[in-house]
Amino acid sequence: MAKGNPRKNSEDTSSVLGLKQTTQKEMTPPGTRASLLAALALVVAVCVVPLTAQISASGLSHHKHISLKMDEAILTVNNELDTEVVVTWVSERCFQCLYQQLGVLPAGPAPGRPSSASFVVSTQHEMTLQLNSTKESCTVPFHFGEQGNYSLWVKNLNNSSVINCSVVTDAEPVNSYIPILVAFLVLAGLAIASAIGTKIFGLDVVKGFLFRISGSMETERLINSELGSPGRTVSLVADNILPPAPSPSKRLRSLDTFRGLSLVIMVFVNYGGGRYWFFRHESWNGLTVADLVFPWFVFMMGTSIALSINSLLRAGSTRRSLLRKVVWRSVQLFVIGVFVVNPNYCQGPLSWDNLRIPGVLQRLAWSYLAVACLDLLVARGHLDILPAEAWWSPGVDILLYWPAWLCVLLLETVWLCLTFLLPVPDCPTGYLGPGGIGDMGLYANCTGGAAALIDRWLLGESHVYQTPSSRVIYATRVPYDPEGVLGSINSVLMAFLGLQAGKIILHYRDLHKCIMSRFLTWGLLLGVISAILTKCSTDHGLIPVNKNLWSLSYVTTLACFAYVLLVLVYYAVDVKGWWSGAPFYYPGMNSILVYVGHEVFKDYFPFRWRMANSQSHGEHLAQNLVATSCWILISYVLYRKKIFWKI
Repeated sequence: MAKGNPRKNSEDTSSVLGLKQTTQKEMTPPGTRASLLAALALVVAVCVVPLTAQISASGLSHHKHISLKMDEAILTVNNELDTEVVVTWVSERCFQCLYQQLGVLPAGPAPGRPSSASFVVSTQHEMTLQLNSTKESCTVPFHFGEQGNYSLWVKNLNNSSVINCSVVTDAEPVNSYIPILVAFLVLAGLAIASAIGTKIFGLDVVKGFLFRISGSMETERLINSELGSPGRTVSLVADNILPPAPSPSKRLRSLDTFRGLSLVIMVFVNYGGGRYWFFRHESWNGLTVADLVFPWFVFMMGTSIALSINSLLRAGSTRRSLLRKVVWRSVQLFVIGVFVVNPNYCQGPLSWDNLRIPGVLQRLAWSYLAVACLDLLVARGHLDILPAEAWWSPGVDILLYWPAWLCVLLLETVWLCLTFLLPVPDCPTGYLGPGGIGDMGLYANCTGGAAALIDRWLLGESHVYQTPSSRVIYATRVPYDPEGVLGSINSVLMAFLGLQAGKIILHYRDLHKCIMSRFLTWGLLLGVISAILTKCSTDHGLIPVNKNLWSLSYVTTLACFAYVLLVLVYYAVDVKGWWSGAPFYYPGMNSILVYVGHEVFKDYFPFRWRMANSQSHGEHLAQNLVATSCWILISYVLYRKKIFWKI
């Protein structure tokens, strides 16, 4: 999610791009047991991850005079030519970008004595280096390793005018992925141990042995007290053997589990994700792990809307009263969101001069309001049993709600028209690019095209996000908000596709095969639409997958993933009962509290502390795992005490 604190998110662009001249100073129920084991896994990972990072970095002692940060390496360029050489570079992830100057090396002072200069280069992605002299030029694609030391030699090949460029590794890089590998192995190992333990404790022999032990302990306690007798103990043991009464609740655990899974990943990436690039938002087109979770959360919100409105209508609530509740809840979400993305409220009243208006909760509020109102217009309180042999029965979950579908299609038409037809001053009509150095620098101030123009017109430039992710690779300089006005139309579409999942559950209730086949059908359909829109490429499609724009292909792609994952979770949790949903089930039951809490308290202990080495992936990963596990434990305690924050 995009954060609202410019102080925390703004970075020196040259450092972010990774290129700068070097200076010298630089018995428990299965669900409970699973949740506790998951927390233990995170704690063990926290203890092991920093140690592995220290071991990995131990081989760099001979380069202590060079101060490198995470995802950086040293490149020394040696020029043996008798002419000046200009060194430029471009990131492999930067589409149609201008080469950026790295430095200029003068001619060597004498034959066999090259001129040289050292630079700090980024190790996140592969880059292409280009060396130009007055005679020839050469190009070197290379992926540098973190904390590595490299030399690039520029010389004439066999005393000819042809330039030869070669990279030599002077000091091997560290493996920065060892901490995350160790954390994964620890989590996987304890998950397997939890599953085996659950099976063992479920055996009748083990159950009988535990009951006999608990019975003898209870008997001894009662004999040594004045509260009862051994005869009473037998009665208590017999009561314990009786199975618990079935819960009357029909709530699907898979929905809360999927919501909780999305929320836990969201919290982890918001806290930093160990500062790995794939746990950060993509600079422009494409997807990383951080780009997946917010749309899934919106999707599950739509599913919950369908089920809750149907339940309330069946209980006798009127549509007018429900509409008032929907509006009031949306206002609350929006106001809370404004405070969350403007953390300077702790220092006094919010200032309107630089108040950011859009945000994650604000988009949730808008999506909830629009989709809930649409559903209230067409929702049925009592679902009649419809004949399965009718020709229209396979589409009953769509045909019965055609007015809502028509409204959503009209909204999507509005998005397409505004995106591709609205004139944007000094920019091409229908521009979907990042601006900056992208598109060969021709549209440097056109970041986001029509979406940015609408935000500036409706909200003002000072009230949107000032440090977008496009600055990282594309070096953009204009503000752009990934939760802006135009993209909110497609967030409604995402929530409505989630609402469709809820309608499937309602109309095909208790028919597991029908529900899962419908989910897979929708996943396939949305996947085909995404393939057509993107041409199965990152940058060359009609509408690329883009989280900053919340493009149409972004919604269809993430909705496709959501339907497929929902099938897997639904089958494992609600159909087969293989998994209780723990530990993700608990934050899924208290999602608003966890999201708001993790944003408000992110800078306080135990969610953050002073690190011994702030440039270590291992220490950042340990800190972020602790912070995330704390919120899982908090949600578990609140669940046990039946405390749920509803607005």
